[in-house]
Amino acid sequence: MKLIILATFLLVSLAVANDAYETERAEVPACTSSGTGPSWDGPLAELFNTGPWYNSAGTGAGGKDESILESWGTTYGYGCQFSVQNYVADDFVVPTGENWSITSITVGGYQTGSGTSPTINGLYLAGYDDPPTTGAVVYGDITTNIFSSAGWSDIYRVNESGSGTNTDRPIMAVTATLATPWVVSEGTYWVAWQLDGTGSSGPWAPPVVIMGTQDTGNGLQSTDGGVTWNPINNGGFPQGFLMVIEGDLTSLDQTTWGSIKTVF
Repeated sequence: MKLIILATFLLVSLAVANDAYETERAEVPACTSSGTGPSWDGPLAELFNTGPWYNSAGTGAGGKDESILESWGTTYGYGCQFSVQNYVADDFVVPTGENWSITSITVGGYQTGSGTSPTINGLYLAGYDDPPTTGAVVYGDITTNIFSSAGWSDIYRVNESGSGTNTDRPIMAVTATLATPWVVSEGTYWVAWQLDGTGSSGPWAPPVVIMGTQDTGNGLQSTDGGVTWNPINNGGFPQGFLMVIEGDLTSLDQTTWGSIKTVF
């Protein structure tokens, strides 16, 4: 009986670990669909971007861009699966004197083996006034699907040996158009999200990438339904998550406007 219990525990532990991280040792489907799905055109009215989505332009299969996992890293992507209540989170900063009216939020995600036709169909998102470890939810909730669209970013997530050939992890831009704008004033805010999809692997959240740079941000991950949060790292180095915030700059204080006018 003890052996059965131990075997069951190990299987459950392995499943949780595999849902949390997709490492270089993760299984890759024997064949994948080439896909002809929609492509993301990029942000229209960008207020904030956590950082580069790719670190190698034009080196991917078909001349596409690549998010290359460098040799010091071990993890392709981080679990953000709605199905098992894994979350990821990252922050954004509203500069002094500004008010933003946020109308959409786009994050990066992929399902291994999806092909370039998006399989992600769910985005659950909440805004916090501080890190999720200490902050309160000030916008949305994490239980309502506010997915609007998904499109291929024209970027493949690969490791160094797969550069130029591997197409197993096409990064999708997954967008939520907010029914009611999220209005924020100067300060630091956090966004936590989960993704859902029809593929058998993931969804996974790829990190911000800068070639030759190991520390790319301060993202967090929860693998217990948002009870506890831990800094994410790749090969021991902190990482940020892909997030683009769009909307309107609703006001600018007089001092800042005066500084802008002096340029002309």
